[in-house]
Amino acid sequence: MEKSPPDFVQEAVFGKPPRSRPRYRSFHIQSLYLPMRDGVKIAVDVIRPESATGEMKFPTILIMARFWRSFALRGGLSASQRMPIGPRDPLPEFLASSGYAVVVVDSRGSGASFGSTPHPFNQEEIRDYGEVVDWIINQPWSDGSVGATGISYEGTTAQLLPVAHPAATKVVIPQEIELDLYTDTMFPGGVPCAAFVQKWQHISACLDRDQVPPEWGLLARLQIRGVRPVDEDKDLKILRQAVAEHSANADIYERFLGITYRDDPFDPSGVTIDDFSVSRYRQQIEDSGAALFLWGSWLDGNTADAVLRRYATYRNPQWAAIGAWDHRFHNHGSPYCAPGECLRPDLKQLWQENLGFFDYHLKGKGSREYSQKKLFYFTIGEETWKETQEWPPAGVTMQRWYFAADNHLSTQSPHEESGADEYRVDFRATTGLTNRWHTPDGRTKVIYRDRDDADYHLLTYTSSPLETDIEISGYPVVTLYVTSTHSDGAFYVYLEEVDAYGRVTYITEGLLRAIHRRISDQEPSHKLFVPHHTYRRQDSQPLVPGEIAELKFGMLPTSVLVQRGHHLRVSIAGHDKDSFARIPAEGEPTISLQRNNRCPSAIDLPVIPR
Repeated sequence: MEKSPPDFVQEAVFGKPPRSRPRYRSFHIQSLYLPMRDGVKIAVDVIRPESATGEMKFPTILIMARFWRSFALRGGLSASQRMPIGPRDPLPEFLASSGYAVVVVDSRGSGASFGSTPHPFNQEEIRDYGEVVDWIINQPWSDGSVGATGISYEGTTAQLLPVAHPAATKVVIPQEIELDLYTDTMFPGGVPCAAFVQKWQHISACLDRDQVPPEWGLLARLQIRGVRPVDEDKDLKILRQAVAEHSANADIYERFLGITYRDDPFDPSGVTIDDFSVSRYRQQIEDSGAALFLWGSWLDGNTADAVLRRYATYRNPQWAAIGAWDHRFHNHGSPYCAPGECLRPDLKQLWQENLGFFDYHLKGKGSREYSQKKLFYFTIGEETWKETQEWPPAGVTMQRWYFAADNHLSTQSPHEESGADEYRVDFRATTGLTNRWHTPDGRTKVIYRDRDDADYHLLTYTSSPLETDIEISGYPVVTLYVTSTHSDGAFYVYLEEVDAYGRVTYITEGLLRAIHRRISDQEPSHKLFVPHHTYRRQDSQPLVPGEIAELKFGMLPTSVLVQRGHHLRVSIAGHDKDSFARIPAEGEPTISLQRNNRCPSAIDLPVIPR
């Protein structure tokens, strides 16, 4: 099957010169089944350039999908048209037009593949990807080298390819992924992220039944018939057999509801969330030597934190980029810009940067800078890209701000021997339906609007106008001294900016479930920039009602410029009703935040003075 590629923009990212236009103008596309060691058949699409010069061997890029590798479309719609999910946009054609074979895989138990899955990223699934690589490197069109890329689930499978086949995997570009499934996705701060997990399960169940999820919208349901069958399956008989096997897939949300601690079993076999997190495979990923290009966002779940922890921990050759986009690179999410603004840089420019990284590590072409360790990060508010080799960036110092009387935020430590503010948890509090915890559903743009009204439901502390601009780049750390009427609760802390007109802009947040407050002196598996909480059952430490307790925890990292004359604000909540499960499930706790010289509640900000 031949297809002409779209006219891709050839522009620079991060100040680099434009690259040459795509070399290949026609592709060979094939969809087929590959049998695995246990007889389970895995559906793959193979897209490779057709060369007029007779050159037939290419490096291969894998995209390993959980949410359909490609679509069967209604009517005369082209299979390469933009569709809402998997593979999104014409990325395979872009890579093939630049001299790569592209193999897109339906993971075991999904799409047109056979089998079932007990949980994400299970051992059999990872072994499948290794066998797919074995098949690839034995094809006449393969030069024997392999890379991988993807966003979200596909990004995680890309990150795991060096585990599945370390010999052939030379480079991976994982985008917008978690490192620790417990803290990064399911239980940030130990608080159940119920809204996302429930939606993820619902969408997955629809796709596993070969149905277009209603969340994709009416247009998608009118255009998409279902997952694309393999070429031989003209009457869809094989596809129906595969879909029938998906009924044995685990209900992730049901199992999620039974978990409180990181070491709670996820299924009857005793597997825990740690057992299928990327963090488990640190040693194998490092030993593979594969080059990594890590992508995340300050405003997409915990992805920026995951990028920084891997960047600071892994020995592999690395580049990293942290922007202000949503989970699928649909929009520029900086709250200092109009909602829904176009991506900065745009998606095709980002593809160009990925292409340069692939070219260097798979073809030996391009600048040696791709072998250096670099981190590019976007400073919101200033709306500029910056470059560093270390994190936090040079010049950062921790600046302490104390919670003070009259809801004031001050750099002066308290002198009073007593002083506290009471707050009855308002379970109407929310950060909305377009926040960082919803964008991982793949359809939601990240949009934070004025939070002035939202802050009426919270306990707030606001500074005097700043005398100079300050850049906050790194991980804020919160220390709260509290009493509560209950033995458990969720504590949410928001860092915000208030301008001269009273508009309140979200910057970042941190959260911690009170029973997880014990700080561990154990060495974490990956570099941490904040206090270490294990979230394990043996370290549980419930509150004693009426007794002062210290809660010290990190907030999610950020890079933001706050202007002179504006105010800093710290807002404290006990719930985020549209994103997280209610803790405790019943009752309305009242907390007392201590702010005195014996219990000086405060926030430490990583500041670069201007």
